[in-house]
Amino acid sequence: MVERELPLGGVSILAAKFAVCLTALVLAAASSASAQPSPPRPNIVYIVADDLGWKDVGFHGSDIKTPNIDKLAETGARLEQFYVQPMCTPTRAALLTGRYPFRYGLQTAVIPTPSKYGLATDERLLPQALKEAGYSTVMVGKWHLGHSDRKYWPRQRGFDYHYGSMVGEVDYFTHASANVKDWFRNNKPVKETGYVTRLWGEDAVAQINAHDPKTPFFLYLAFTAPHAPYQAPKEYLDKYKHIEDPTRRAYAAMITAMDDEIGNVVAALEKKGMRDNTLIVFMSDNGGNRTAMLSGDVDVSNLKLPADNGPYRGGKGMLYEGGTRVVALANWPGHIKPGVNNEIIHVVDMFPTLAGLAGASLSKGKPLDGVDVWSTLSDGKTSPRHEVVYNIEPFRGGVREGDWKLIWRTPLPSALELYNIAEDPSEKANLADKNPQMVAKLQKRIEELARESAKSLFLQDAFTAVKASTHGAPALPGEDAFFTQGD
Repeated sequence: MVERELPLGGVSILAAKFAVCLTALVLAAASSASAQPSPPRPNIVYIVADDLGWKDVGFHGSDIKTPNIDKLAETGARLEQFYVQPMCTPTRAALLTGRYPFRYGLQTAVIPTPSKYGLATDERLLPQALKEAGYSTVMVGKWHLGHSDRKYWPRQRGFDYHYGSMVGEVDYFTHASANVKDWFRNNKPVKETGYVTRLWGEDAVAQINAHDPKTPFFLYLAFTAPHAPYQAPKEYLDKYKHIEDPTRRAYAAMITAMDDEIGNVVAALEKKGMRDNTLIVFMSDNGGNRTAMLSGDVDVSNLKLPADNGPYRGGKGMLYEGGTRVVALANWPGHIKPGVNNEIIHVVDMFPTLAGLAGASLSKGKPLDGVDVWSTLSDGKTSPRHEVVYNIEPFRGGVREGDWKLIWRTPLPSALELYNIAEDPSEKANLADKNPQMVAKLQKRIEELARESAKSLFLQDAFTAVKASTHGAPALPGEDAFFTQGD
């Protein structure tokens, strides 16, 4: 060989030339790789159910049929420690702001139908961030973040399009709340007939069909199902004739009707050629309702409430796991590893996570409470979240650090409940007396957060109403008291 005949110096020269060539090849490959276009930003379809019980889906063992949701769970990540706020308005606000509701006064209850307050207009919302990043932003469904003034409405808060209702719940067939029609498309009243869940599913499909795939797409699809009133079309009720209790039968029918519409949305994405580049997230806004007074304007006091939160204690409105740990999943073919994901995620994390995927700026607006959990969603990596704030209110607070969770009810007689959620997710064993140092640590954290809180708009509103009722003519006995009251 020629190389063997070369003197030592010649071998060194050949080696040097080989090294230079190899380095050049590596640099060229790196340059070529860096020049490759980055994967397209995903379309985002974010689906929210209303008052859905943790166990009331097929993949959690329910007899309620949810084949489309189950398929998304099977082929995506089942998020088994996904937390929200204990009620509707606070959760929706947390999703769209990336900030805990106690920071802007929406921490208590929901916005009542007669009330005039809403989500503060100086809060920057997710649709605004995505719109600035070039996304088409569409909302179909329930808003419930302010209805008395159009400045609170979806079209004024970053959505290019909105079709649906503004208040907490509507009749599924008349589209009315307290006999007032609450049905709009792009801020204008709409008169039409049809079952609410089906109409929203059909409109979501229509928006997908009309979309130009060259533009990234954000669809926020917020169902009212299965929130009261418990109503469903006959063909869905007939699917559950075997369920004796009529309320549970209607509840199950509502969930299956919603599942069918979700299936139609997925099919529309596939037909449009958008499915492979669409991230779908599904969650409930809080745990299933187990308390009649929290059903909104509908009187359900004589009904057996139908939601099932499985092993978790409590339900809607409560700081226990049953009110705050909800059904949730994330699905994006080829980008999210299928399987059960037990990492801790809070709904506030979705703002920075989705904004990051979309290339949207996080430098604008107020500081976020959410953290980017994309690696946790996609690969099941350890969540960067170590704390969960269940809620902070003047009369109670709940916070979790690591495995330890404290619920502190402050009205006298006060109560402290400490649970190790990893060992006791059903919250059966109150360990407060045995762990005074952990109690003190978490109490201190609740106090810190309480000092950062804005005043509860719900409580201010309620106080104003009570104050108004304390003025006026004295309530002295009338003439009829002569016959009805003793001397």
